[in-house]
Amino acid sequence: MTTALTPPVDSSLLGAHVHEGGTDFALWAPRATRVEVALVDADRQQTNHDLTRQPDGVWMVFLPGVEAGQRYGYRVHGPWSPVTGERFNPAKLLIDPYARAITGGVDYAGPISDHTPESNYLPDARDSFASVPLSVVVANTEPPRPLRAVPNPEDLVVYETHLKGFTRLHPAVPEHLRGTYAGMAYPAVIDHLTELGVTAVEFLPLQQFVSEPFVANKELVNYWGYNTLGFFAPHAPYSSSGTLGEQVREFKEMVSALHDAGIAVIMDVVYNHTAEGGHDGPTLSFRGIDHAGYYRLTSDLRNDYDVTGCGNAVDTSKAGVLDLVLDSLRYWVTDMGVDGFRFDLCTTLIRDNRHHVDQDHAFKQALAADPVLADTIMITEPWDLGPYGYQVGRWGRPWSEWNDRFRGFTRDFWRGAVSGVEELATRLAGSSDIFDHEGRPATSSLNFITAHDGFTLRDVVTYDLKHNEANGERNRDGADDNRSWNHGFEGETADQKINAARHRTVRNMMATLLLATGMPMLTAGDEMGRTQLGNNNAYCQDSPISWVNWTPDDAWSDQLELTRTLLALRAAHPVLRARRFRSRAEVRGEDALGLGRTESAWFNENGGEMSIADWHDGDRRCLGMYLADAQEAFLVFFNAGGEVGLTLPGAPWSSGYSLVAHTGEPGEFPQERFEPGDVVEVPTQTVVVLAADVSHKRHTTLPSSAGVQ
Repeated sequence: MTTALTPPVDSSLLGAHVHEGGTDFALWAPRATRVEVALVDADRQQTNHDLTRQPDGVWMVFLPGVEAGQRYGYRVHGPWSPVTGERFNPAKLLIDPYARAITGGVDYAGPISDHTPESNYLPDARDSFASVPLSVVVANTEPPRPLRAVPNPEDLVVYETHLKGFTRLHPAVPEHLRGTYAGMAYPAVIDHLTELGVTAVEFLPLQQFVSEPFVANKELVNYWGYNTLGFFAPHAPYSSSGTLGEQVREFKEMVSALHDAGIAVIMDVVYNHTAEGGHDGPTLSFRGIDHAGYYRLTSDLRNDYDVTGCGNAVDTSKAGVLDLVLDSLRYWVTDMGVDGFRFDLCTTLIRDNRHHVDQDHAFKQALAADPVLADTIMITEPWDLGPYGYQVGRWGRPWSEWNDRFRGFTRDFWRGAVSGVEELATRLAGSSDIFDHEGRPATSSLNFITAHDGFTLRDVVTYDLKHNEANGERNRDGADDNRSWNHGFEGETADQKINAARHRTVRNMMATLLLATGMPMLTAGDEMGRTQLGNNNAYCQDSPISWVNWTPDDAWSDQLELTRTLLALRAAHPVLRARRFRSRAEVRGEDALGLGRTESAWFNENGGEMSIADWHDGDRRCLGMYLADAQEAFLVFFNAGGEVGLTLPGAPWSSGYSLVAHTGEPGEFPQERFEPGDVVEVPTQTVVVLAADVSHKRHTTLPSSAGVQ
């Protein structure tokens, strides 16, 4: 167990704080021997001022006359001893870790490394001033307008999107606002989200980030943003109004607009590593302030201990670093109005000082105890690349976890690569085999089929193979295990039969996602048939490959209509968004409602509950899911096999049925009302949603059930 450590300093002092008559600057650098703050004017002339060391390792100075908009950086002096993890080099101008805004980019041809090109062990004395970004002094302003009410976990419908790519091609957004915070706040953009039924937008990283040198050398960029430089600063290039603090105001205005529409804001945050990479990467901030203090190092202290695959790993086992992460989270909530976070490679944040995974880590303890953070939405990507990094199902309350088991199985089920339907029931019921322990709710499972990383939903049914040639890595990057199905032809085609089959499969996967118990996450554009032309790793594609195409495509209007219909059903009927798992007791037939029927049950096509033989039938490709509460009930039938006649069960399950949604073609279901005992002809590869008429009268006989979940 990692012991909670006492913070080394009153962290509210850190950063640059504007007061009447000037600005306070404070930097935590306990191993430094001297610290200078360099004030940079409009002509990029700099004036250096020494800070005074305090007993707790914080260096401070008050500079009169300094106002908001002032650009600055730090020069940190200390020992140069790479063999002991000390890499101080005052020739490198450094970003303030607590900077509220950052301006400028990185010149990768400049002297941005702390060591010479010839040796990792010799310091580079060339000044990096002209080649690195600068911190900006920002005055405090009012936080955004809050949400009227933060959605309950079961009411969340998460929509993952890239801020720039979502509006870059939007025809209703003025051209100068496309791809910006202001563009995201534009009424036509928000209207699409509200009409779709989204209750939370999860943005890919919005904290200031830069590209990696190897990406820049290919004349590409880190488009996704998983390469953080500033944990407090909104990404400046997404601002339409300026980068000397204007990005802070514009970000807040975007949050207010989304909140006014009832949409929560979730940020994908990257605290597991930074943009500096390994010690052979650029020195932009943390490495120059305290390399051994901020990063995990190997036992001999010579190299970074990398469990992220990005060259370095932030060391939250150290109190000052943990405090930095917590301060950053609080800032985004209290000052910037953010409602929740998705933590990239989150296992890295719960490794102890021996790099072991610790589910009782001080990071988790602090989040749970903090009054600011305790009620925020917390979503984890529950793995990293280090030993024992895969921690799916182990995070406990109040975390929701990316459920990759749901993603993999759903793709496999609809491409016919599974044996039977037992796991289908488990995934539809909230993946209780993974999450139903220690009193966790079913919303612990964040269900998804696609995400930014991988194929779009359209590409899942169009490509068997990845096509990442545009990334400049000879198609060697990106996952090879895509569990996709091109329906007999690789790539786009004019074959109407193939296209009809592809559309049907896409509709089936969307229906499975939105009707399953748990927290659903959609990927932006999947509701409109967005394609990346087979690129499953578009991290470096700031181009139409990644941008959402808003040009109406009548061929994919079926997908948009179905998504809206199912999300409206989910919003209108609480039984479709349960917070608790469909328990085994209910499946066995216990009458929890006292109404002669159970809250959930599983049916075969003959109108009876699933038998043990049915569950163990590896050739079975269809399953009925019955969901009920005291007021309403639904029967959803999933058919991944051939055409089947579905006999509708009678009392006590229902006295009649209404067809409310299906994934078939228009005209395939001419009848909309059915009686118990009727046979519904369900076509191959189809999901059918039936609203069941239920009686409040208690029945004396409860049908037997031998099913298992």
